[in-house]
Amino acid sequence: MDRRQKKTRNAIFQAFTVLLEKKPYTALTVQDIIDEADIGRSTFYAHFETKDELLKAMCKDIFNHVFSEEIMGETHHDFSDKDSFKDRITHILCHLQEKQQSIKGIFSGECGDLFMRYFKEYLYHVFERQMSDHGDTPRIYRLNHAVSSFAETVRWWLKEHSGYSPEEISRFYFDSVDV
Repeated sequence: MDRRQKKTRNAIFQAFTVLLEKKPYTALTVQDIIDEADIGRSTFYAHFETKDELLKAMCKDIFNHVFSEEIMGETHHDFSDKDSFKDRITHILCHLQEKQQSIKGIFSGECGDLFMRYFKEYLYHVFERQMSDHGDTPRIYRLNHAVSSFAETVRWWLKEHSGYSPEEISRFYFDSVDV
């Protein structure tokens, strides 16, 4: 993707984020997004076929960075020298906090369920590597429980309790579950 295409795509993402804070997802139209982004209809459709695809692409864009396998030193947080599962989760929370403005608008509407579905798909891969057999409880049950409770913790945090730091949320989570 060239620089111009990236700029247009970012304008569409930004417009979508702004609109989600003002209107429910179901009431939002492609025309609303086009007007807010100040682009033409054909430009929007060159990037996305529907607003559902836009939501999926926005989630994928957020998650590809948040769930990157390679943890590099970053300006706001540096987890490059840490490799525990708790550190990995805290790193994910740091990224989600940085993207909070975009994510908060998604959570406020009906598309929050779609966001959570995509989020859980990524989380399964992260948690699956950490799950071991544990007594008589099926591994798949424990995996589902851990992913679901973490996803709901993130929803709770970003929607209503964002005053807590990523480190605090990580500690709350690990104090309450057996991963």
